[in-house]
Amino acid sequence: MPPLLKSFLHHLQPPPPAYSLPFSTTTSLPPNHHSPLITTVISLLTHHRSKSRWSHLRSLLTTSSTPLTPGHFSQITLKLKSNPHLALSFFHFTLHNSSLCSHNLRSYATIIHILSRARLKAHAQEVIRAGLRSPILFNNDEDAFAEKTGLGRVEQDCEGHSRPRYHLLKEVKFFEVLVKSYRECDSAPFVFDLLIKSCLELKKIDGSIEIVKMLGSKGISPSISTCNALISEVSRCKGSFVGYGVFKEVFGLESCEHGEKMRRGFRARPNVHSFNELMVGFYRNGEMEMVEEIWSEMDRFGCVANGFSYGVLMAVFCEVGRLSEAERLWEEMRVKGIMPDVAAYNTVIGGFCKAGEVEKAEGLYREMGLSGIESSCVTFEHLIEGYCRIGDVDSAILVYKDMHRRDFRLEALTMELLIGGLCEQKRVFEALKIMRSAMRDVSFHPSGKSYELLINGLCEDGKIEEALKLQSEMVGKGFDPNSAIYGAFIEGHVKLGNEEMAAMLRKERSAAQKQKQED
Repeated sequence: MPPLLKSFLHHLQPPPPAYSLPFSTTTSLPPNHHSPLITTVISLLTHHRSKSRWSHLRSLLTTSSTPLTPGHFSQITLKLKSNPHLALSFFHFTLHNSSLCSHNLRSYATIIHILSRARLKAHAQEVIRAGLRSPILFNNDEDAFAEKTGLGRVEQDCEGHSRPRYHLLKEVKFFEVLVKSYRECDSAPFVFDLLIKSCLELKKIDGSIEIVKMLGSKGISPSISTCNALISEVSRCKGSFVGYGVFKEVFGLESCEHGEKMRRGFRARPNVHSFNELMVGFYRNGEMEMVEEIWSEMDRFGCVANGFSYGVLMAVFCEVGRLSEAERLWEEMRVKGIMPDVAAYNTVIGGFCKAGEVEKAEGLYREMGLSGIESSCVTFEHLIEGYCRIGDVDSAILVYKDMHRRDFRLEALTMELLIGGLCEQKRVFEALKIMRSAMRDVSFHPSGKSYELLINGLCEDGKIEEALKLQSEMVGKGFDPNSAIYGAFIEGHVKLGNEEMAAMLRKERSAAQKQKQED
């Protein structure tokens, strides 16, 4: 057992600060002597063949005058800890026969510890998730527990909102019971990581943060992978700046006169993946300057950037048009022997295409093939968009055909650009053919803009009947005619000399616009 965790478990009486809990080391399990029922159940489980043990156990519990309590379950399970798979089967048996055995948080904690010490992490997490979802495990003395733990106090959360923390009752109570039963079950330290990760999977973000704070108040940090998962999920759900605050919290960083330092006693230090999560979070939220700041901070911590780190920063430079700096980073990667992956290639190819430098993008695409890196759907989409931007629709179609041969599906927005490019060159039926080909894949759904471009092109060519059929199809897919489509039909009828129909459509367009404003 790591010394810090051992110390934590020996000093559970809390000081008054905010995130401590009034744990005690006393166990709530019954004394170690076993009732006849417990002895019989253990004997039955360990000595009967697997096919017969469950029917015999059901008969025993059905006829027994003594009900199987959560305490009984915990004692039986502890005796089965050398056979964790059997203990888990027994747990599932009790769930499927709930009239014969009841559970509480302590019995759940026991089986979780048994599975954890056996490194059956997936099974342990499954039980944790079931416990957190359970409506019956947390319905006793909630007000008293909230008062005892301080969760009823109005405090400021990680987003700066002041409110009581009643919504954390389940997670905090689960954590408390796991701590109390830890030594009794001879558990593994990562059981707390499993609890945090399970909370994250269930989107119980505040509960995850609270548990990390309670561990941190004792100088204990979860594993680096758990910390990184927390930072990632917080950044995604609550925003990148909140994620940055959690980053400082979980790694024990404190402001001081000379910058940032790490609190002593923490066993986890941020690694390159920690910084990558922050960079991605800020990039996703459009905070480009913060991505550069995190890059600099990573260097101050002595973390060596990997290909993913370079890819995110290059994406920032490409996004804001600083292509020369993106190229500088690309060369720096080569010098340092960091092999770019498909994501890095796509980032720079996309940047070149956006800037209209498609020849450079094509050069990188060919380099990918020579390096043995398989191009992805995104690679082709960037090239198609690049060629469409410079008006080279024929090259865009060649790339599209190559993409089609590899069974890649074009995204609706890229299809818009391709259709738009063809329609500008009066190649409307060619554009329609390409869209029809893409629609053979049931997962492809053309955008309303694609329909609008095609209808406009058909009307300009005087193909009103074909345009009407396409407009009917468009409405069937949930797209209402907009002002641009009305305008295309009006212009088309005017070109054909059908002023009466054009006038009727103008009235209809006005009525539709008025109705839209009222709605």
